[in-house]
Amino acid sequence: MNTFARRLSARPAASASKLAIASPSSVNATLKSHIPRRNMQIKSIPMWTGTGDNYAYILIDDKTKDAVIIDPAHPPEVLPVLKEHVAQKSINFTAVLNTHHHRDHSGGNDALLKAFPSVPILGGEQVPSLTRRLKDREVFKVGEDIKVTALHTPCHTQDSICYFAEDSKSGEKAVFTGDTLFIGGCGRFFEGTPAEMHKALNETLAALPDNTSIYPGHEYTKSNVKFGLSILPKADPLLKLADFCKAQTETQGKFTIGDEKKHNVFMRVNDPEVQKATGKTDPVDVMGELRKLKNSF
Repeated sequence: MNTFARRLSARPAASASKLAIASPSSVNATLKSHIPRRNMQIKSIPMWTGTGDNYAYILIDDKTKDAVIIDPAHPPEVLPVLKEHVAQKSINFTAVLNTHHHRDHSGGNDALLKAFPSVPILGGEQVPSLTRRLKDREVFKVGEDIKVTALHTPCHTQDSICYFAEDSKSGEKAVFTGDTLFIGGCGRFFEGTPAEMHKALNETLAALPDNTSIYPGHEYTKSNVKFGLSILPKADPLLKLADFCKAQTETQGKFTIGDEKKHNVFMRVNDPEVQKATGKTDPVDVMGELRKLKNSF
């Protein structure tokens, strides 16, 4: 077991264990910084653009350069970036985090282990080549100032985990939601129920601070907003999101939990207009009906 894994496993879920290392430098221009000149840096790596439209993300503590990568599923697009940054000492690559076991999120694990044998892989129990299964609400650190909390959100898969990151210095907050929450939508219920997705979205994630930026696993916003407008055709937040999508091809990191409560119909299950559109009143029934409608949209 490597040093990081020993250190992490030696602490209880409620304590913070540090992903350590240290060194300086810059960031490759091919990556997009959504939080520039702040201690918590988030870089997105688009994968399978035009087909799966996935995202991998690098979360960096700028002070120490410690970094983790979330869902590096496609090695041909991810490994060149990682290898260049490690070689330039612009990041200290300390761990892989997986949001769930589907191959378009965890399928790159073996290739990353081959390239970086000492780097642990953290996630749910079905993740391939898993080093450590993270408990619900387990907390660990990236570098000195970024606290990450693993939030279990079973439904899309039973091992789905969202990662809530907080920068103690800047107050910046972000959540990496995999296929649980998308901008304006949510994932299919492949292994779960409407009740589980309702809990994941409207209890677990809705409880995060409203200014938490969202980094989903896919760029599905345009199709999500079209569906949302079929439910709430006159809703101003949805119309604004539609306008944003006309001008932008990428929406990751641009919206918050507070925004989702306004423009995501799956987080408006108590709205009388959404209930009217679905013909249901119980929030769980509304969630189930919305998913059925979206599946055939």
